[in-house]
Amino acid sequence: MFESINFDERGLVPCVAQDAESGEVLTLAYANEEALRLTIETGEMHFFSRSRGKIWRKGEESGHVLKLKQLRYDCDGDAILALVEPSGPACHTGERTCFYRELGGSASTEKDAPAAPGEPEPVAHEALATLQRTLRDRAAERPEGSYTVKLLDDPTLVGEKVEEEAEEVARAAREESAERVAEEAADLLYHLSVLLASRELPLTAAMEVLNARRS
Repeated sequence: MFESINFDERGLVPCVAQDAESGEVLTLAYANEEALRLTIETGEMHFFSRSRGKIWRKGEESGHVLKLKQLRYDCDGDAILALVEPSGPACHTGERTCFYRELGGSASTEKDAPAAPGEPEPVAHEALATLQRTLRDRAAERPEGSYTVKLLDDPTLVGEKVEEEAEEVARAAREESAERVAEEAADLLYHLSVLLASRELPLTAAMEVLNARRS
């Protein structure tokens, strides 16, 4: 089964776990042949701990397992990409991803002190994933005066807002600058995401329809 994988001299291969829904990189660990076999058999990520010298199931202590959606390998066969569905934070610190710091992202106020890792600036592909989590939080916590909660509670209103924002995008495309098109498109994406959330549909539901149409 693993003839195409080039394990190193220790019998290991690096494995990157990526959120299959959002595209966010969650963690990097190592796997040997048995860990990969267990991953496929159980549907949950197993890795090999280099420090402890044994196989471990991700989330065996925290309960935050990584459910396997798909395993891929790179062009050289010396790295694995695991598309997963996380059941909680992937990092032992409690952060959603292990890659939550930016190298040189912030600096100490002490003179001549080395730069300290800080929280990274969000990048474009993280926007929709962050929005989805925010919508789930609003739906669960229901803060008073929240515009999002108002939309979630009124299917007619959110439908009207999607229609309104779509018209504004079309008008901007005809008459306004590229910057205005981007701004109006952002408004449309927000309201469309709320509409989907109000029907308890993740954004990936629409993406899966798009994938199905490729054939």
